[in-house]
Amino acid sequence: MLKKVGLLLFISLLLAAPAYAETGEAVTQGTVDMIWVMLAAFLVFFMHAGFAMVESGFTRAKNSLNIIMKNFLTISIGPILFFLIGYGIMFGSSAGSFIGSDGFLLDGVEDIGFFVFQAMFVATCATIISGAVAERMKLGMYVLIVIAMTAFIYPVVGHWIWSDDGWLVNLGFSDFAGSTVVHLTGAVGALTVVLFLGARLGKYTGNKINVIPGHNIPMGALGVFILWLGWFGFNGGSTLEADPTLIPMVVATTLMASAGGLIATALYSQLRFKHVDASLSLNGVLAGLVGVTAGTAEVSIVGAIIIGLISGVILVEGITFFDTKLKIDDPVGALSVHGLCGIWGTLAVGLFSLDTGLFYGFGPEQLGVQAIGVIAVIAWTMATVGLVTFIITRFSSIRVSEEEEISGLDIAEHGSNAYEFKDSLVTKESVSSNSGFGLADRLNNLSEDKVPS
Repeated sequence: MLKKVGLLLFISLLLAAPAYAETGEAVTQGTVDMIWVMLAAFLVFFMHAGFAMVESGFTRAKNSLNIIMKNFLTISIGPILFFLIGYGIMFGSSAGSFIGSDGFLLDGVEDIGFFVFQAMFVATCATIISGAVAERMKLGMYVLIVIAMTAFIYPVVGHWIWSDDGWLVNLGFSDFAGSTVVHLTGAVGALTVVLFLGARLGKYTGNKINVIPGHNIPMGALGVFILWLGWFGFNGGSTLEADPTLIPMVVATTLMASAGGLIATALYSQLRFKHVDASLSLNGVLAGLVGVTAGTAEVSIVGAIIIGLISGVILVEGITFFDTKLKIDDPVGALSVHGLCGIWGTLAVGLFSLDTGLFYGFGPEQLGVQAIGVIAVIAWTMATVGLVTFIITRFSSIRVSEEEEISGLDIAEHGSNAYEFKDSLVTKESVSSNSGFGLADRLNNLSEDKVPS
């Protein structure tokens, strides 16, 4: 019966559509564009679930709540600050092609849909830092870095590249969906903070590198799938219109590059380490996605595959280099995925772009402009994030104590655990002897404090 009713409703909608059009009230192109951008914004928002799961799965169970809270705070703080100040800095009237000067609190802004879509991007940039600093940074200090990134540092980069009169866009710099604007900016910010933080306890012993395995790789894998799905909105929505020719091509190049990234990482890790490394291969998907994001609307499908394949190799070598040579502890590989592959993806535009690429006979000019943009963004982000972090450290340590790091940030920062390991059937005595870290224990303590003696 339900199937019959559903079929009748579907047929009614089909029959109603032409009649609706005949009244002269057909859906406008602007409405279709708005719906597409909003759907893409929803997908980019959902990517934050992917980030939370990847970061949690690739790190230890005792820090899962802390990672989850960092991701929730980022997606909440970022859009509000972007509304208050960031959007105006990024897209306001240009002051010297460096920074926006109006549009704060969306004053005079009519396209709210564009603001919502861009607000998802600013949070994505900031959350890249979360994974790199996992398991040893104070939550409050992380929030201060997020505030600086979303209110000022990232919007300035966005103004240079995505506004109508930014100095890099005036040079001809091309970054369609954010290999540099979002990913490289976030990665350089992460690297800068990690240099202040140092490695996790026990990660390095002299010249020996100790593996600190993630507690739930299947969770991380699901997170990668969520990010993969969301990236079709990340890149596809950057068209900013429901273009029936451009969107399928952007989705196709996004898919091909990500597939190439995984295949290259799996094969190269087999060649390099005699095993197909699962965690590296999962990151290979993200490497391919970051690599194609700058040129997704300008490269061919073959070009996208090549970009993805090279991204996979860069990922493996990058993680190895950071870990073995520089002794920089990055629990989730964010510096290589978003940083090195962001650089590669940006430069790849100058090589593989069908309109300006060196491999298509257009000379090295575009490649040179892309390199200038990469250098400028690295310098700006490292200088500003470094300054902010330095100032913060003058007042407080940004790192938790050794005791807190050993016990886990879930207990130290949130007073509870992400997982309950006790048996489901417990005695009254075992309940009363609980360590007192649960929410119920804290509520009971508050109640006891209010009882008059």
